[in-house]
Amino acid sequence: MNIPNFPECDHSLIQSLHHLSDQELVSLFKQHSDSGRYFTAIFCRYTPIVYSLIRHSARSPVQAEYLFACTWRHILHELGGVECPDREAESESQKAFTLQNWIINVTALCINQAVVPEVESIHYSIEQASPPFWCYVEQALDRLSPVDRLITVMALTFRWSENRIAAYLQAEGESFSAADIRQKLGLAYQHLEAALPADIRAIYLTASFLGASAAEDDDSLDGLLDFPELVGATYDPDQL
Repeated sequence: MNIPNFPECDHSLIQSLHHLSDQELVSLFKQHSDSGRYFTAIFCRYTPIVYSLIRHSARSPVQAEYLFACTWRHILHELGGVECPDREAESESQKAFTLQNWIINVTALCINQAVVPEVESIHYSIEQASPPFWCYVEQALDRLSPVDRLITVMALTFRWSENRIAAYLQAEGESFSAADIRQKLGLAYQHLEAALPADIRAIYLTASFLGASAAEDDDSLDGLLDFPELVGATYDPDQL
């Protein structure tokens, strides 16, 4: 079994954190909620364990990648509540706790409880969006205004045309033309990128990471939300 390669793990911002202990990384993660490098460093450190556990339990590589992304999203959501004891911890329970064991337990929980779609229903691909980047793009999406968030998901996830988005909003009482939607989408993409942590932009939105062709593309975030099964029905316009 081959562990996927994640180029961000070789980025200088992540390499500079390799000497830090798990406790230090978790502490910095909590102290700097506007930064993404500390979670990404934890991701790089524990990806071999998490991926190995998931790949051995998943029925297919496609489902493994989907569950891998969902597991890291869950780890990100729960990491703020983790208390890593320092080395001078006195109680036996504190001494027994390790971040590695916690991550293994969270992974096992996700393996046992996650509802994994059938292969043909999964659009997510690790090559298209590494889990840390996807997690922070999802958080940035939540920071957009309701209208910007809705039209962004309609365009990037459900691939609605500008005319269809305008028609939907008009039916909801909003007076937007297709030209208005085109303009708002351009601004929404800018707002989405700006809402990402600065270090996440530095790690992922660079020519060395995206490749020269993607770096020249104004829609460098295009495709990152092209996963209806991960975005969920919350943003599905057909369910509104």
